[in-house]
Amino acid sequence: MENWITDFMSEYGYVGIFLLIALENIFPPIPSEVILTFGGFMTTSSDLSILGVVIASTLGSVIGACILYVIGLQLDVERMEKIVDRWGHILRLKREDIYKADNWFDKYGIWTVLICRIVPLIRSLISIPAGMSNMNFGLFLLFTTIGTLVWNIVLVNVGASVGDNWESIVEYVGVYSNVVYVLLGVGAIAAVGLFLKKKF
Repeated sequence: MENWITDFMSEYGYVGIFLLIALENIFPPIPSEVILTFGGFMTTSSDLSILGVVIASTLGSVIGACILYVIGLQLDVERMEKIVDRWGHILRLKREDIYKADNWFDKYGIWTVLICRIVPLIRSLISIPAGMSNMNFGLFLLFTTIGTLVWNIVLVNVGASVGDNWESIVEYVGVYSNVVYVLLGVGAIAAVGLFLKKKF
């Protein structure tokens, strides 16, 4: 996949970066660290500029996030209530659980969106619960853009500074991603354990 990504970017430049980052937000397994660091490297070997790569990648990321936000809107509380009414006895969920989760996101959602934009995997998926909770779209857009800019600026500049060694940065970011995945997995298991303990 990495070779296909770099070939696509080399051929289509800013448009390629924009499309790949938008797709990466909708399909998280596509590694943004490869796109951004290679984009940074391309600024040292082509007509692309750091500013241009950051703008293209940020626009793509925000558009991808907005698509997931709209998907989240379709899974609003009312629709989740119907799912729980039908399958709640199997999932061990009640309507109160939905309300608690929705209230939590209403209270902390803005900062959650901002922080999660620099966390692998979650950085894309956080847009769905934001839509589900009907988070103010203007605030969602603002904090998504800020968090995305931080992530993009760092990786593009790192890619530009290391030049031909951009792949070594991808490896370091990959380690960071793996650590995050492990922590998320442990956290999810602990959350399920606590949830089941309360239920029983």
